Amino acid sequence: MKYAILIGDGMADYPLPELQERTPLEAAHTPNMDALAAKGHIIQAKTIPDGYPAGSDVAGLSIMGYDPQDSYTGRAPLEAASLGIRLRVQEIAFRCNLVTLDVAPDNPLEGKMLDFAAGHISSPEAHKLIADLNLHLGSSTISFYPGVSYRHIMCWANGPEKVNCTPPHDIISKSIKKYLPKGRGDSNVRALMANSHAILSAHPINRRRIEQGKAPANSIWLWGQGRAPQMPSFKEKYSLTGSIISAVDLVKGIGKYAGLDIIKVPGATGYLDTNYLGKAQAALAELEDKDIVLVHVEAPDEASHMGSLAEKLTAIERFDSQVVGVIMQGMQKFGEYKVMVLADHATPLSLRTHSRDPVPVAIYNSIGEEGSGRKYSEKEAIATGECIDPGCGLMEYFLAEA
Repeated sequence: MKYAILIGDGMADYPLPELQERTPLEAAHTPNMDALAAKGHIIQAKTIPDGYPAGSDVAGLSIMGYDPQDSYTGRAPLEAASLGIRLRVQEIAFRCNLVTLDVAPDNPLEGKMLDFAAGHISSPEAHKLIADLNLHLGSSTISFYPGVSYRHIMCWANGPEKVNCTPPHDIISKSIKKYLPKGRGDSNVRALMANSHAILSAHPINRRRIEQGKAPANSIWLWGQGRAPQMPSFKEKYSLTGSIISAVDLVKGIGKYAGLDIIKVPGATGYLDTNYLGKAQAALAELEDKDIVLVHVEAPDEASHMGSLAEKLTAIERFDSQVVGVIMQGMQKFGEYKVMVLADHATPLSLRTHSRDPVPVAIYNSIGEEGSGRKYSEKEAIATGECIDPGCGLMEYFLAEA
């Protein structure tokens, strides 16, 4: 038996007036996901347990069968693992976004969050900025590490682990003042963020970006901190070998801690222009000698954070045609196989951030399945009355169900 898990990040949504009270999943042209649900079955899963932040870190762990109560320490340690950063016992990893703030030069902690992704700055530009930040703000206890585009990591020996930090994508167009880090050690975190503005706002790269009409990466935003988690390997839990395909360090980091192979696909960006088809082809190649593969596509989530309905519909349709359709067709050569399609969490366009709503899950089994006759959507999943709660039980359900 071969297994494929296909995640459209943030696909799930709420009904929208401009779609005649349909959700993007209902309005988009998704013949492959609809066929998978119709020939298989559809349920809901609560991937975000009560009391945990609604994000791909918690949801990803749940989907992979890891209870966040046992394995979640924060988002940043997972991303650090993907970048090859081995956290020492005393180190706290922080997610370090390059962001665009509208602030006065003499008061960089008052103003608005204009762009949590600094115009999706290119990685070469970002790497130069992070290198300069490490030169000026790094120390024997603080180090900055470059990631992809706007997503980076800062490690802090004996840093303030319990400070309360807000994800920057949750406060787009809002005043940052009431969302600044709070709690024990907050003054040190705020100082780093404020000092970064002085360095970045005057940087030649940002001056050039402004001249080109692009958003400058004029500050860092620190959040998602935690220590290295302790997790058993996926093979220890389920006796299966597998791979993860994603452009997002967070998802790849979960894979690393789970002991899965991380497959790099040329042109995979974690954005709307990602190489959808390349991911699908890589997944089928991995299944030649692996038991299970997880394919993650970030694009629908990015579109939701941008508040772009058109981009979200496009991202969902590309995911359906170039990932789900290609993999469903290619899986047939294996004879016996199961495919699961789901959103890791909902990212409603009306909120422009994540929500804790249960997500629709469609599962197809090539053997012994009668078929639900339903389409793939939030409404159809709710109508079944079936929900996997807690979501960390979904993996066992997927692997075991007949």
